[in-house]
Amino acid sequence: MDRESKIKDLISKMTLEEKVSQLLYKSPAIERLGIPEYNWWNECLHGVARAGIATVFPQAIALAATFDDALVKEIAIAISDEARAKHNEAVKHGNRGQYWGLTFWTPNINIFRDPRWGRGQETYGEDPYLTSKIGLALVKGLQGDDPENLKLAACAKHYAVHSGPEKDRHTFNAIVTQKDLWETYLPAFKVLVDGGVESVMGAYNRTLDEPCCASNFLLKDILRDKWNFKGHVVSDCWAIRDFHEYHKITKSAEESAALALNAGCDLNCGCTYPMLTVSFKQGLVTEEAINTALERLLRTRFKLGMFDPPESGKYGKLGREVINCEKHRALALKAAHKSIVLLKNDNNLLPLDSSPKKIVIAGPSAANAHALFGNYYGVSSHFVTILEGIGEKVKDKFGINIDYRQGCLMYSENSKSNAEYGEANISDVVIVVMGLDGAMEGEEGDAIASDSNGDRAAIELPSWQLKFLQKVRDKGKKIILVLTGGSPIAFPENIADAVIFTWYSGESGGTAVADIIFGDTVPSGKLPITFPASTAQLPPYEDYSMKGRTYRYMTEIPQYPFGFGLSYTKFRFDSINLSDSEVSASSKSVIVSVTVSNIGKYDADEVVQIYVSRDKKSENEPFFSLRGFKRVFIPAGKSVKADFELLLPAFETVDGKGNSILIPGVYTVWASDAVPAAVSAEKGAPLPVSAKINIK
Repeated sequence: MDRESKIKDLISKMTLEEKVSQLLYKSPAIERLGIPEYNWWNECLHGVARAGIATVFPQAIALAATFDDALVKEIAIAISDEARAKHNEAVKHGNRGQYWGLTFWTPNINIFRDPRWGRGQETYGEDPYLTSKIGLALVKGLQGDDPENLKLAACAKHYAVHSGPEKDRHTFNAIVTQKDLWETYLPAFKVLVDGGVESVMGAYNRTLDEPCCASNFLLKDILRDKWNFKGHVVSDCWAIRDFHEYHKITKSAEESAALALNAGCDLNCGCTYPMLTVSFKQGLVTEEAINTALERLLRTRFKLGMFDPPESGKYGKLGREVINCEKHRALALKAAHKSIVLLKNDNNLLPLDSSPKKIVIAGPSAANAHALFGNYYGVSSHFVTILEGIGEKVKDKFGINIDYRQGCLMYSENSKSNAEYGEANISDVVIVVMGLDGAMEGEEGDAIASDSNGDRAAIELPSWQLKFLQKVRDKGKKIILVLTGGSPIAFPENIADAVIFTWYSGESGGTAVADIIFGDTVPSGKLPITFPASTAQLPPYEDYSMKGRTYRYMTEIPQYPFGFGLSYTKFRFDSINLSDSEVSASSKSVIVSVTVSNIGKYDADEVVQIYVSRDKKSENEPFFSLRGFKRVFIPAGKSVKADFELLLPAFETVDGKGNSILIPGVYTVWASDAVPAAVSAEKGAPLPVSAKINIK
C-alpha cells in the first residue's frame, strides 16, 4: 500500500473524536491503529532549544549579518543532526513529549520593519531578498535533500504582516496596501513555499480585517490557490482562542475552531480545536474538512518516518555523539566571527597589538551570559562570556594586565555611582561592554526587564549605561565600545574610538569578540537592518505602511546604513560590467561581473552587494533594492572577480494592485558593501561602482 493509501486507510478507521484529537499540537496515541503519541511543538531558531544540551549558534539576526547563506545551511544541517539525535534517543526512552519531536517552528521570516520590535532579533532583518535567501538556506539544511523523506519539518512564520507591537499582538489589525503586502511582507514566504517548506504558521494578529489563522485571503487565495502550498498550516499558540477572547470576531470557542479549520488551519497550538466535535454537531464544519486537515498532518508524519521502525532510514542511527560535538562548537565560533560588525575604528585603534599595556574591562554585558543567548535558545555545555573570552586570549601575554569592574547595572540606574571603576585612571585602553540582553527585548512575557512587553520604547543606549560611558569618556581614555543586542542601538558618535556590535553571539561569543579585538580574526559582518540615528527618525510603531521605513523607503540619514560593516583591511570596488547594456523584457537574465581589490594589509572577506534602482522611479518605489550578495575571500594585495546572475524579475516594480510589472526604461545596477546612497568615505567604506542597463 502506498503512502497516500495508508493515510486514507488510517483516517477511515478513526472515530470523529480520534480525528479531532490528531489536530492538536499534543496529539495522543491511538494504539489500536499503531499511531504513536506526538507533540508537534519544537524550537530551533539558532540551535535546538529547550531540550537539554545543544550547540547554541548566534541568534537569527546575527546569522543574517554574515550574509552567508551557505554557512547558514551548514549550521542548519548541524542543528538537524542534533535534533534527530535527540529525537532518536528520546524515543528509545519512551519520551515523546514537547521539544523532542521533529517538527520545528522556525524560521521567523517576518520583516524587521521597526527596530523597536523585541522579536526582531528572531528575523533575518529588514530586507525581503536577504530574508528569503537566509530563510531558504535554513529550511534546506533542516529538511534535507529528499522532500518525500524529511530530516525535519521546518515552518515559515508568522504568516503574515506581523512585527509588533508585542502588547497588541492579540488584538491589532494590520492594515497594509497591496503594494506593501506584495513588495515587502510576502516575498520571503513565497520563496520558502516554492522551496518546499513543510509548514506555515499563522500570526496572532488580523491582517486586512481577517485573523491570520483564519484568513481566506492569506490561507486560501494566496497560500493554497496562488502558491499551490501542499504542506500543513499551524496556528500560533493560543491564537485561535484570541478570535473570541480578544479580536471579538466570534462568540465562542466552537465558532473560532470552525472558522480556522474552514479557512485551512490544520493544526491548533492551543486549546480550541477539541471544540470541533461541538462545531461538527452544530453544522459549522464538515467531516470532510476535518479529514483534509488530518491528511496533511499525517502526510508530514509519514515523510518524517514516524511510522517506520526505530533506527531505520538514513537518520535513524544519529546518536548523542553529535550533540554539541567539537565540529558543531567550531561552527558556532565560525558563525560568531562572521556575524560581528565593526561599526567604527578611529585611527585604526583595532586590532590591539600584544605590546605591554593595561586594559580595563567594564560594563554590565562583559560577564553576562544572557548577552550571548538571544531568545528561543538552548543550553550549551560551555558558554564563553566576553570577559572570559578576553581573559583566555591574554592569559599567556604576560605584558598585558587586565582589570574588570562592572561599572553600571544592566537594567537600571546604580544606587551608588562608581565613577572611578577600578584601574581605569591608569589604563591604556578601556573596553566597555554594554547594550541589551534577552531580559530587555524579546517576546511578550519573556523579556522581564522590559517596560514595553518585550519591545523597546526607544532605540537609544539605555540612559544609565550612557551616563557611565560618558564618565569613562570624560577621563580621556581610548574606548572600545562593545555592544550586545538583537536590534539597532543609537549612541553618540563621539562616545568611543571603536565600536563593535556583537548581537547575541551564541555559546562562543566571548571567544569571537576577543579574536576580533586582538586581530586573530578580521571583522566581516554586515548590518541586515538600518541603524537609525534616533527614535525620532522612526514613523509611528503601530503604522504598517513602509513609507519612511528600512533602507528601501527611508528618507532620514541613518547612523549606520543597511549592509554596512568595516574591516581591518581596505577594499576597493574597481569595476562593474554587465553582459548586456540593453535587453528586452523577454530576456531571461543579465550577468553582473564585479572586480574588487584588497588594498590593505590583512587577508579578509568582503561581502559584495548588488542593488538595483530605476532611474525615473515614482515617489512610492524603493530607492534601492538588494538583488544579490556574495561573500568573497581576498588576500591582501589581490583582486577577485565576483559574478552574479540577475534574473529579469530583479528589475520588476510592484504596482498599487500588488502586481509585479517590468517597466521599460533605464536602470542602475550598483556593486557596493552597503546601501549605495549611504556610503561615504568618512565612515571608511569603499565607494560603490555602477552600470546602466536599458530594458525595452
